[in-house]
Amino acid sequence: MTVPASTSASASTSAVRTAPPRAHPRRWRILAVVLLAQALDLLDATVMNVAAPSVRAGLGGGAAMMQWLTAGYTLAFGVLLIVGGRLGDRWGRRRLFVLGAAGFTAASAVCAAAPSPTVLVAARVVQGALGALMIPQGFGVLTSVFDERERGRAFATFGPVMALAGVGGPVLAGGLIALDPAGLDWRLIFLINLPLGALAVVGALRWMPADRGDPLVRIDPPGALLVAMGSALVVHPLIQGREAGWPWWTFAEIAAGIAAFAAFGRRQRTSRSPVLVPSLLRKPAFVGGLAVTAAFFTGLGGLLLVLSLHFQLDLGRSAWGTALHLSPLAVGIGLASLFAPAVSARLGRSLLHLGLGVEALGTLGLAAVAGSGSAVWALSIPTLVVGLGVGLVSGTLVRSILAAAEPAETGSASGTLNALQQLSTALGVAVLGTVYFAAHDAGAPETGAHGLVIGALVVTATCLVGAGLVFLLPRARDEQPTSAPSTPATPATPSTH
Repeated sequence: MTVPASTSASASTSAVRTAPPRAHPRRWRILAVVLLAQALDLLDATVMNVAAPSVRAGLGGGAAMMQWLTAGYTLAFGVLLIVGGRLGDRWGRRRLFVLGAAGFTAASAVCAAAPSPTVLVAARVVQGALGALMIPQGFGVLTSVFDERERGRAFATFGPVMALAGVGGPVLAGGLIALDPAGLDWRLIFLINLPLGALAVVGALRWMPADRGDPLVRIDPPGALLVAMGSALVVHPLIQGREAGWPWWTFAEIAAGIAAFAAFGRRQRTSRSPVLVPSLLRKPAFVGGLAVTAAFFTGLGGLLLVLSLHFQLDLGRSAWGTALHLSPLAVGIGLASLFAPAVSARLGRSLLHLGLGVEALGTLGLAAVAGSGSAVWALSIPTLVVGLGVGLVSGTLVRSILAAAEPAETGSASGTLNALQQLSTALGVAVLGTVYFAAHDAGAPETGAHGLVIGALVVTATCLVGAGLVFLLPRARDEQPTSAPSTPATPATPSTH
């Protein structure tokens, strides 16, 4: 369910462009289409946190399959998000948006009709890949149709919409599964994408301005392939290793994945069209911010899965009940997001320490409450505290990282940041899911909470690691570069990506 961080999207690599002399007459309708696409992506990234046990009951499959339902989507989304913006620059943003939206909708239909876990996971991967083609085009389109006077108002709408979608994903999934109209169970979750996706396609074709793209824009296929290989080779054995008994090939895959990332780093220094602008890697604030992002979203993505599994597998709650138990997290994120921007102007990086500290207190509270065998409602308090911490960190972290980028670097910085969010979430699902099931199997059955206790403690450790990495960032806001991004990254919301 990402955050989100909230929840998850990137700016096109050429988003920093001169504003048109006159705003587009249908700009607000275009904004509505882009927001619909963003909400579709975030809804589908979050629903499996609640729906995975129902899917397993209907189709079969084991613990690894439940992890892949989320990790497959976010992994494909994160990998292709890195180059999605450049593809739009090359072939035209409206064309790529329509292709992505139409393909996303078709993949949703395949998900709804999936006869087996293998088909469903494969369709989820395709969904994520096509979503990564669709999402990056939105910010570039909006930058071109809004003048500078209204652009801030337009981008300000993303926060509330993403927060609503982040809350709505698991609640919608739980409600539909509970109602079970026509005996469709979890399949209706994907069927509702069909009219929404069709509306996005029609709206884009009718209102978005057509653009031919720039044939001079270069894509770096080897660089993108190395990122995809590295990500898949690391995540795959982490998910499959436990059920397979950790054979030799799992460690060989992880080593090969690390080697692929090392080769990607070398490629960025020599490529004529690098996926990541090399100058960004020479900025300690940017590199340090990415390190904090990796720790933060790895922990958050894994925690959301572990909480959902605990409510359903340990406590026997329904999908609807699980969604309601998770709602304090979204409430906390929303409350903290209201005042975090104003406080950030005064505290700088100290706000990140505060937020990570609050999140760590919340995860320790989850471990304590779950381990004590208290009533399930008592988990709502530490869950709310976790949400408050996440809300303090997410937006502040995004602004800190993008402030380190010069205007010409903003697109690459934003794309890299959002892709790392997705990939870190996939890694968190893989690692924390494995930790949960191992601890759950080893724990005392009468407590039914061992998996959550161990998982929450692991997330506490990621918070502490992230807090240490914050020292790599500038001490105060006024020490950061004065350049500001023209397009924002998607705010983190309660999501798996």
